Amino acid sequence: MSKIPLTVVGSELMRNELHQLKTIDRPWVINAISEARAQGDLSENAEYEAAKERQSFVEGRIIELEAKLSNAQIIDPKTLNADGRCVFGATVRLEDVGNGDVVTYQIVGDDEADIRACKISISSPIARALIGKYSGDIAEVQAPIGVREYEIVNVQYI
Repeated sequence: MSKIPLTVVGSELMRNELHQLKTIDRPWVINAISEARAQGDLSENAEYEAAKERQSFVEGRIIELEAKLSNAQIIDPKTLNADGRCVFGATVRLEDVGNGDVVTYQIVGDDEADIRACKISISSPIARALIGKYSGDIAEVQAPIGVREYEIVNVQYI
């Protein structure tokens, strides 16, 4: 399996979720299954079925997080020395050449991406267009409405 790029913050969020699943969710679901079994006939026991389904989700998520963390390449944007180039972990301020709108995005791993928090995936079209470019460069992004052009106003490693 190839390395999965993660920021320090993203890896910490994954570790916290894994800890939550192992220490709180897993014991809770085991208890819920035990209580549902105590009610008798399992063939028509909705609580038992729901608890087993929840257990399946929790165990699957634990396996998924452990695999991702074991293959993670953790990158701290603060320690990058990319000479003003857009790279993984960089925070990039962009101006839409067409309408003048200004937006700021951080380029993060697929699991960390959250457009509401202005974090875009490294595999997104806009991030792919930005990678390797410098402040002042124009990035052309293929969007559903056609090609959009963004000027890179500023690149920070925060």
